[in-house]
Amino acid sequence: MTTHQEQTALPSQSLDDESVSEYLRQHPNFFIHNARQVEQMIIPHPVKGSVSLVEWQLTRQRQHIVNLEQEITLLMEQAQANQHLFGQLLHLQSHLATADDLAELQRRLHYWARELGLAGATFRLFNDSWQLAAPSGFHHLGLDRNAFTPLQLQRFNQDSHYLGRLQGPELLLLMPEAKAIGSVALSLLTDKGQDVGVLIFSSRNKDHYHPGMGTELLDCIAGFLPRLLTRWISRS
Repeated sequence: MTTHQEQTALPSQSLDDESVSEYLRQHPNFFIHNARQVEQMIIPHPVKGSVSLVEWQLTRQRQHIVNLEQEITLLMEQAQANQHLFGQLLHLQSHLATADDLAELQRRLHYWARELGLAGATFRLFNDSWQLAAPSGFHHLGLDRNAFTPLQLQRFNQDSHYLGRLQGPELLLLMPEAKAIGSVALSLLTDKGQDVGVLIFSSRNKDHYHPGMGTELLDCIAGFLPRLLTRWISRS
């Protein structure tokens, strides 16, 4: 039998973080059995120099509560933003759906964007997807797909949207009559899986639209707009 003296004579096992952690996992009641020692433990602190283990744990709990409160606040803000976004979208969709003709739809879309503080909104339709030739009266909406392809390759990067600035020739292609445009939000209009045009929101502010912005509203408008347009324009 090994005596107490022999035990103390044995070389002590070196301790590291992992071995201490493993011991505590195997002995979950350690802190209960050693409550007084726990209260006397001193933990290094980067600001205060040192704090008790109890104070250190309380500080961690307080920070955890703060983090939870911040997460809850963020979720509530996002919910409010989504509710506001849904209200805007519902108003626009019903407003466009009751337009008497295509010109009225264009005006309503444009003034809706102006109410948001933007320069305006419009759309262009690919010539090979719609019947825009005379005598339709809609030829001014036509956009040559081949002329648009270089812009799409450079700006969209295989995405459905582009948010940011455009060069002069690019603006001239999409909005030949527009002036003092700082930044744009472009979204491909799609119908039955095919790109049929481009939705365009514009701002005087060069920094208003930028990469990384949310595109939920653009997605929704670009989704329902082509179906509304078929009331007045036939697909090719």
